[in-house]
Amino acid sequence: MASPVFEEFDPESDCECPGCVSRRWVGSNSPPAPFGGRPAAHRAVIVATAAAAALCAAHAVPAAATPRTTDRPGVPAGDEPETPQGGKAPLHGPAGQPARPGGLAGPVKTPPTTRADIIRRARDWVSAEVPYSMSTYWYDGYRQDCSGFVSMAWNLPGNEWTGSLHQYGTRITKEELQPGDILLFHNPSDPEKGSHVVIFGGWTDYTHTYYLVYEQTRPTTRRQPTPYAYWSHSDRYVPYRYKGLTTVAPGSGEQVGANAGGVRPSGAGAAVATAFPGRAAFGPGANNPYVTQLGRLLVERGGARFYASGPGPRWSASDGWATVAFQQAQGWTGADADGIPGPRTWALLISGQGRNIAPAQSAATGGWIGGYPATGAAGAPAAPSVPRVPAYPGRGMFRPGAQNAHVTRLGRQLVKKGFGKHYTTGPGPRWGEADRRGVESFQRAQGWRGGAADGYPGPETWRRLFS
Repeated sequence: MASPVFEEFDPESDCECPGCVSRRWVGSNSPPAPFGGRPAAHRAVIVATAAAAALCAAHAVPAAATPRTTDRPGVPAGDEPETPQGGKAPLHGPAGQPARPGGLAGPVKTPPTTRADIIRRARDWVSAEVPYSMSTYWYDGYRQDCSGFVSMAWNLPGNEWTGSLHQYGTRITKEELQPGDILLFHNPSDPEKGSHVVIFGGWTDYTHTYYLVYEQTRPTTRRQPTPYAYWSHSDRYVPYRYKGLTTVAPGSGEQVGANAGGVRPSGAGAAVATAFPGRAAFGPGANNPYVTQLGRLLVERGGARFYASGPGPRWSASDGWATVAFQQAQGWTGADADGIPGPRTWALLISGQGRNIAPAQSAATGGWIGGYPATGAAGAPAAPSVPRVPAYPGRGMFRPGAQNAHVTRLGRQLVKKGFGKHYTTGPGPRWGEADRRGVESFQRAQGWRGGAADGYPGPETWRRLFS
């Protein structure tokens, strides 16, 4: 079964609680058993625990030393940055050695790039597991430290350092952060060893307390949920947006302008195309990822009522109706509102600009909409009447101990959809195992497996359940 094309949470991350981190550390530093596993390490932990318990009966003993500690309670060991960095240097470095800060002078050049390309380049290093180093350079010519990683993702002409990266960006606020922006901490008292910079990959939930980080740190490039702004020195990280940011791919012939709203991910870390793929990608008979992306963008802009299911990769009348509603919301008429997205429609959707679809849109009469007959004299079916999906309340509403009206609403919808067999009473406002198992059954019915079917409703589960 194919994996879903979205992510409701970060399935790639491991548990970062101190207990799990400690167990992984013990396992990775113990000799393997003859037939797999690490029973020797396990027995050692048991023996050590028993011995400590016996000693505690007589007198207090000092706590066992952890592999590494942090200066912030609750911060998982191994998440504090140990990221010494090199200075400014050209691609591939001067004779393979790091340059000193300020080694290169000259005007700042900001080659155009898109948010999608920034995240794609960052993911390439994550996939390649590029080892951390301040003295070596990866195949693409960028230094393998935190500032070299950002230089690579922003496609800069050389390797920068935390003391110069701000020249390539515009300072923004936390509320303005979008994927591809950076969080920069430059420590002037110890600039090469006490500084760090990471790439913002998108918020993990509506509270904006955690986000997906792309960063170059020991031992290799990683992507994981991280508290805002970072595990340590949180008040000293400053968000920046790349000055050369565009909303379409360079060379596509349609530059919407730098520092525009950019790409809105459809899921945590989702790859999104920004260049207009051409009108041939849409209309009756089209079946490709651009149709799915269009539908999701239209749903975000108020077009959810046009979709009874989906959006999906196969073009349907729903896509046409939603597109024409968005075009008409811009005040366009005639051929400019034909239901087939052109460069202007695509640019507005990608950048988040323009007007949203009005809450109630009257059906057109006569003509054709999105390649399908419109209503009225032509006698074709009217635009589908689809119940509006209630706003997703956030993951925090559906966790152990949660008690609210959203849980009751979810449970009733599960029963309505035929997934209420796990309820012996209710549904009610207190989140319980029956709710979780009902959601899990619904998720599995969508063809999802593994972490995508954990029983906790994310935005896509909620949308499909109430569609």
